[in-house]
Amino acid sequence: MRGPSPRSSLLLVGILVLGGVLATVVANIDRGVPESAVEVDGPMPSIDRRALKGSRVSPDHFRGRVALVNFWASWCGPCRREQPGLERLSKELEGQGVRFVGINFQDDRAAALAYLDEFEVSYPSVADREGILAYRFGVPYLPATVLVDAQGEMRYRLVGAQTETTLRRYLTQLLAEPASPENS
Repeated sequence: MRGPSPRSSLLLVGILVLGGVLATVVANIDRGVPESAVEVDGPMPSIDRRALKGSRVSPDHFRGRVALVNFWASWCGPCRREQPGLERLSKELEGQGVRFVGINFQDDRAAALAYLDEFEVSYPSVADREGILAYRFGVPYLPATVLVDAQGEMRYRLVGAQTETTLRRYLTQLLAEPASPENS
């Protein structure tokens, strides 16, 4: 008796992979996670770099706070569409325990600075010319936003341009969680 042909084996593997992806999407939707969001876990990778404008961004910047880490580039159209909403949301949540930081991905410094001026971005952004931070955060493409809880654990990765409503919902949820004893 002959085994399955290589073609049918490949087809079976493809069906299983597609089934796994579909199951993950359905499970996320059942939990209220939009298709563009993926639940993630693990500690937030360290960001310790000089901001494109202003002072240094270090782990102390985030300690005990919910964090929104947004990966962007001046040449990214969807990044440009989402930026005004990010800025409005950062101002709305200022003083409520949320820290925003931008990660400028593989961009020209002058173009990045022009982008920050054009959109009047008030929160810090750091350069990631080599893509090291994007790799550590598991960013597949731009724009991407990683939301981190007050204990420093990554919770959600959202890819594609996000609305203020979607981000506000996640940030409100993370802010409502009880603080750990060491962060109180």
